[in-house]
Amino acid sequence: MKLYTAKLAPNPRRVHMFLAEKGLWEKVEKVHLDLATQTKVPEHLGRNPMGLVPVLELDDGRFLTESRAICTYLEHLQTEPNLMGETPEERAFIEMFDRRVEWGVLLPVANWVRHGHPGLAVLEKPQIQAFADASAEKAKVAMEWLNADLADRAYVAGNRFTIADITAFAALEFGRIVKFKPWEVHPNIARWRDAVKARPSADAGLA
Repeated sequence: MKLYTAKLAPNPRRVHMFLAEKGLWEKVEKVHLDLATQTKVPEHLGRNPMGLVPVLELDDGRFLTESRAICTYLEHLQTEPNLMGETPEERAFIEMFDRRVEWGVLLPVANWVRHGHPGLAVLEKPQIQAFADASAEKAKVAMEWLNADLADRAYVAGNRFTIADITAFAALEFGRIVKFKPWEVHPNIARWRDAVKARPSADAGLA
């Protein structure tokens, strides 16, 4: 398998962490693309017509896109450690929480960064500052319910580490680009982040 990816971007980082947790990091070839110059060219558009990463090229030559779909494939390819749920009930709740942080945390943080940081103007044309400001407010509100949720459990979707934690962690780490550090305000997020950051997978793909 071959992974077309990029450093620092949150969706590639989700797949990086998932691969590392599964013990597959060294078994997948990585091709790092520059988001500004190498994802909109015909060669990459042939892999993903939306011009995005990550893209996982399978051994039979097909291309799998969308971070969640790639992780689902990897979950079935390497079943342990389980990150998506072992029973129908657990799978449903983990997916619910993963979707919640994907739409409620990752999306507003990503929009805040892409539209609010001048260094990303090359990717977001045009940047809309009002959209960045609105996304920032949504991200801050999301921290209220995330912190409240984490008062009752060790991790986002329960009392063990799952894909929902990977999604939330990738989102918050991306927010550091705009100096968004909710763990300095919310103690439950701080405790949870420390636990996730201590995992070896947190550094996958950063070197």
